Amino acid sequence: MTGNGSTRREMHLGLMFWATGTHAAGWRYPGSRADGAYDIGFIQDVTRLVERAKFDFLFLGDRLVTDPALAKTNPAQMSRLEPFTAGAAIAAATSKIGIVVTANPTYYDPYNLARLLASLDHLSRGRASWNLVTGADALAAANFSRAEHWDTEKRYDWADEFVDVVRALWDSWEDGALIRDRRRGLFVDEARIHPVNHHGRYFDVTGPLNVARPPQGQVVLLHAGTSDRSRELGAREADVIFAGSHEITSGREYYADIKQRAAAYGRSADDIQILPGLSVIVAETTREAVAIRDRLDSLLPEVERKPDVRAGALGQATRRRDEWGITGNPVEVADYMQEWFETGAADGFNIFPPFVPGAVEAVTELVVPELQRRGLYRREYSGGTFRDHLGLARPRNRFESAATGSQAAPSRLAPAAAANS
Repeated sequence: MTGNGSTRREMHLGLMFWATGTHAAGWRYPGSRADGAYDIGFIQDVTRLVERAKFDFLFLGDRLVTDPALAKTNPAQMSRLEPFTAGAAIAAATSKIGIVVTANPTYYDPYNLARLLASLDHLSRGRASWNLVTGADALAAANFSRAEHWDTEKRYDWADEFVDVVRALWDSWEDGALIRDRRRGLFVDEARIHPVNHHGRYFDVTGPLNVARPPQGQVVLLHAGTSDRSRELGAREADVIFAGSHEITSGREYYADIKQRAAAYGRSADDIQILPGLSVIVAETTREAVAIRDRLDSLLPEVERKPDVRAGALGQATRRRDEWGITGNPVEVADYMQEWFETGAADGFNIFPPFVPGAVEAVTELVVPELQRRGLYRREYSGGTFRDHLGLARPRNRFESAATGSQAAPSRLAPAAAANS
């Protein structure tokens, strides 16, 4: 808050959780946990660490393929727990932080995914979030009995309709439908439970869902991507966009483009938060931070460059430094983040820790206090749900008209896409 009582814009922070770190050699750094991906106590401890620092969310990524080559280039993505399982365990050990789980609609069914996400939102009391990815791993098709991996257009056509079905299923139970009136013997108000009766291009779903409406009404939706279709999906549906801008000029261009596209769907600039990924190596002095970075790079294996059609670019490891990230002391790191935040390039950041837990501890102990001192970052959570952290209102139910006489909310699909659903 400012001195006159008006609301001051505050930075949003998330943690990209890769148990061995986002640096290829992070698992070799002293104090890191090479076995952390399967130690739920360790995962819970790291989450509580960033929850104490008032982070908005912990981000659990996922891939539907693996390859031994990733052991040298990206070990954190080679093998890890299924995100909904890990997310449920995190929910049990925390009370405020948002929990982002990744799910690719290309290889899910809308009913199953709506049920999983609604369940996680109930278990966490309103802290669940869906990271919607359409997937660029062509090898995934072979793991799911598919003859081929769909092209970009089909994946996004599928995702457009998929999201609308999931949202309808979340709304199929109105708030208050579960009465549980022992005296009158009424468990539910049947008039407040609605079939969705969706008959579209890809899906025929009757509904209703067999899970009550999520505590957040609609689970927070996160999306990432730079293609035109990805930007359009994000601008229409996402509450958070995980951006991949590598320098501030392109970051500003991306930021402005998404906000403008969102306006075309009747959304305000505040309805969608854009958070670039940011690798941070921070220490008390710049010299110490640079020494950490150099030590990490020295631990990279020497790998011969050779094409690997199975792993694509990930199979071509080279000795390199992080190109997008920031290495420095707390003031330098905060200066970098503040410039992006105040010049229209970001609403916050998804922090990539090169090694865990040391790099996470350094951010929470050194960078967060500096951001708080500048008035850029919260000192306390404003509420208990992920929507509260983002400053988003709980959306009304599209089926409210059955009980209140109001008009049900229409699909948010663009007219051309809605014609196919």
